[in-house]
Parts: sequence; structure tokens; C-alpha cells
Amino acid sequence: MSDLFDYKKEMSELRFTENQKKALAEAAASAARHGAAKRRRPVFRAALIAAALAAVLAVGSSAAGILPNPAEVFAPLFGGNIAQTEVIDKIGRPIGASDSDSGITITAEAIMGDQYNAVIVYTLSRDDGERFFPEGEGLDNRMLMMGGFGGAGWVRGGGYGGAWFVDEDPEDHQIQLVETFSSDVPLTKGTARAEFEDLRCMDPETNRDEILYPGKWKLRFEVDYEDCSVRLGGGETFSQDDLNFTIDEVRVSPIAVRVAYTTNSAALWSNAPSGQQSGEDAPKMQQYLDNIEILLTKTDGTVIDLSNSGGRVSPDYETGVSHCSKGLVFDEIIPLEDMASLSVGGAVYEIPHD
Repeated sequence: MSDLFDYKKEMSELRFTENQKKALAEAAASAARHGAAKRRRPVFRAALIAAALAAVLAVGSSAAGILPNPAEVFAPLFGGNIAQTEVIDKIGRPIGASDSDSGITITAEAIMGDQYNAVIVYTLSRDDGERFFPEGEGLDNRMLMMGGFGGAGWVRGGGYGGAWFVDEDPEDHQIQLVETFSSDVPLTKGTARAEFEDLRCMDPETNRDEILYPGKWKLRFEVDYEDCSVRLGGGETFSQDDLNFTIDEVRVSPIAVRVAYTTNSAALWSNAPSGQQSGEDAPKMQQYLDNIEILLTKTDGTVIDLSNSGGRVSPDYETGVSHCSKGLVFDEIIPLEDMASLSVGGAVYEIPHD
């Protein structure tokens, strides 16, 4: 996005899931209570929005020593059976970039993804080796937030996603931050820059946030991973809610799904502030985005409903159409051989296993 106008345009076209909207509301309420003047992007343990994947100026350093094994990084978080590990070995890439401040080191461990989706795992470590949380505290009773940009960005364009913290061993000196995001432009290559500021936590008794670890951390690393997605089709049509839809592209990978389609009507939005959805716009978002059913059927017969994926609606008033996309990163790695089909608006696509 080249200027403020483009930024507002990108924000106005975003669509967030219910969890993402809840996280944004909590962030706004917290900022209002404390009169926050700084612009922050808090990172919650629950899903949050990664509204714009705009690059920020940053510098960083590479961690010395051997780069992490992606399978060791991702398997505890996204599944570690043999088939899942084979997927990680194929598409995962180590990073190893880190930065330290105020006794805390943040390291970008590894990345995996496909053409339009990616997952990065960061480790936050106390340099003195002491317990990361005070005795008797942990992620179960404290909601964490992180200021600054709050994640990596290396592409131009709009996007959406989520992030959450994981503490595999409450007694050790580190925790993990998992960042997932989707974009409308390819993600497989580029120079990523990430900036974080002040790890904060919410006190459940006072309902106020406080700084757990102050600091500023800036990382920079090269992104170059293999696109593991397969294209299933395009050109199919369906009708619902008084609209006609043409499917432009359907892609699925072991980590995510993405659907792009065009409607025969340009969505007319209200004059709500950029990035916000008014009450009158909500039914339109349901018509153009929410109500588009996406179902993934596994070979064992399990059906996963992906209809509540995040996405965007981009109206083109000159041609009278809307270009839409929706998708998300899975909670676990699903090898392609474990997928039978994907249904979009009733159109069924068989998933190849070769």
C-alpha cells in the first residue's frame, strides 16, 4: 500500500472472525481505560488480527550456532506423527534471527507456509535462565499482550491472521509465540521485518494491564520456503442470497485453505470509520463472505467446517463486481493424503494424492 488512502482502503475491505473481533474489542477497551496515546498492535494468547502486512523499518541479528530443526519447532504445536513430520521436513525452513533487550531474547525460530499463508514460531527467553513467569503464574491465569508492530511483514497488500502464546514447560525460562497470517499476494519470498515492544499481561483481579517485561526487539530475516499448495479449480459458479458467484481459485495445502471468488454486485458500504463494521454493513458481510460455505472432508469421513474463515471483500464500482477471498491456517497439519475433498458453495473438488 503506497499511502494513507491505500491503507484505509485495505482496512475497510478486511473481514474478521468472531474471535478476532473479540480480541480487537478487548484491546480497544484496554487502551481506552489507560488513555493510551501510542499506536499498538497487541498480541493475545487468543486469536488477534494482523490487519495489514505492511513492512516496518527494522534491524536484527542472527542467532549464533546451529539453526533450529523446523520439525522440532512445529511438531509440538501442529502435530508430530510421521506424516505430519514429513510435511514439516518438506516445507519448514529454519530462521534463527534474534534480538535481545532488558534480559529478554526473542528468536524467530522457523517458518512454514504456502503461496498465501504462513506460520512463524518465535521463542521468548529470559537470558538469566530463571522461570519466565513469577511462581504460581502462567498462561492459564494471565492474558499476554505485546506492543509494537507485533509480527513479521514482508509483502505489500492486505491480510489477516492470528497469534497466540504457548508455554510448553511452565517451569522453564521461555515461552513460544505462534503467528499465522494470510494475504492476497504471494508470501513465499521476501525480507521479513518484525518489531515488538513491551510484553504486557492482564491482571485478572484489577482488569488492568501491566508490563511484565519492558523492551524493544527488532528482527530481520529472509523468507524463502516452498509453496506446498495445490490448485483445485476455478470458473465454477453458484448462486445464493440473491448473488451470483464465480469461483476464481481454490487452493489447499497441509497447513491452510484459500478461496477467491467474484460476485456479480459491488458491495456498498456505509461511512463507518476505517477498519470498523457498522450494523448495517454486517448483513452485507454475511451475504458476501460469512455465508459462503467451505467444508473440508477428510479420508476418514471427518468434515471440518471452515466457513467462519477470515477474509476480505473488495468492491469494484467501475465494473460492478466484488472480488472476495477467505481462508485460514489450520490448527494442525493435515497431509494432503488425509484430505478427500473440499466443498465451496456446494461445488465439490476432489483432492489429488499424487
